[in-house]
Amino acid sequence: MPKKGKSNNPNGRPKGIPNKLTKELRESLKTVIAGHIEQIGKDLDELPAKDRLEILVKLLAYILPKVEDVNPGYGEPLDFDLNDL
Repeated sequence: MPKKGKSNNPNGRPKGIPNKLTKELRESLKTVIAGHIEQIGKDLDELPAKDRLEILVKLLAYILPKVEDVNPGYGEPLDFDLNDL
């Protein structure tokens, strides 16, 4: 890979612009998954519940954004009622 400024682009690739190979790979994977989505569902249904749940939990990381932990300050009481949950 050329060093920054040595590829006829003195500034390098701008931030936020994906690598062409990465973009092509993602598109290819999307196409493959879309073509097999029904079979993937059937395969998941055939798995034992524990295995199916493990796979679904792992896939959630790619669907839902990460949530930050909430850490109340030291000695501050938590302000919620468990009966409301």
